[in-house]
Amino acid sequence: MLIDIFKEHFFEFFWTGLKITVPLTIITFIISLIIGTLSAFIGLEAETSKNFFIKWIIQPVNRFYIWLFRSTPLLLQLYIIFYGIPKAFNLSLDVWPAAIIGFSLNTGAYTSEIIRGAILGVPNGQFEAARSLGLGPIRTFYHIILPQAFRIAVPPLSNSFISLVKDTSLASTITMVEIMQTAQQVAAENYQPLDTYIVAATVYAIFSTILSRVQKMLEKHFERFEKA
Repeated sequence: MLIDIFKEHFFEFFWTGLKITVPLTIITFIISLIIGTLSAFIGLEAETSKNFFIKWIIQPVNRFYIWLFRSTPLLLQLYIIFYGIPKAFNLSLDVWPAAIIGFSLNTGAYTSEIIRGAILGVPNGQFEAARSLGLGPIRTFYHIILPQAFRIAVPPLSNSFISLVKDTSLASTITMVEIMQTAQQVAAENYQPLDTYIVAATVYAIFSTILSRVQKMLEKHFERFEKA
């Protein structure tokens, strides 16, 4: 029965989430933020730069990266990174690095567009005011533009983070023992897949709900900051 499986395996799934799913999500999201910020900055810099290397070499590679990871399934990307590339080049790649690389590159491609849009959402007057104060491009971006862009980007970035929590279930397909993989093992033993997967879904829902509450708190915090 569902209640029996819930009593027997809920805390097992929940602990697996705390031990595997949450760390994987946090590590991946931090790396994807770095990748996305660099990618967004490259894209914006290439629009105005006259540097041949940036405009005709770096930016095309950047655009190809964004196009590739936004236009192909995440599951396929994980398969290629974990199974395809090591086999083709005779390499050994553990499941954790493979999952981190796959999720980071995929999320980074979407994060790049979010951050790029947030930066473009900052009024041009902010750039002009910084220039009139004698601030260079790097100091302007770091001290003035990026903080304002971050406030704009908080809602979509939070949604990406919550989606990433659920997307980590795909790591079970490359043998990572996270919530979904644990649920599959339990279902294979008790022959009650529906009840088992309902319990696993409950754990995912709890994590997602907590993160949604945190998102609302962040949005309210930045709304008060802007009004002040």
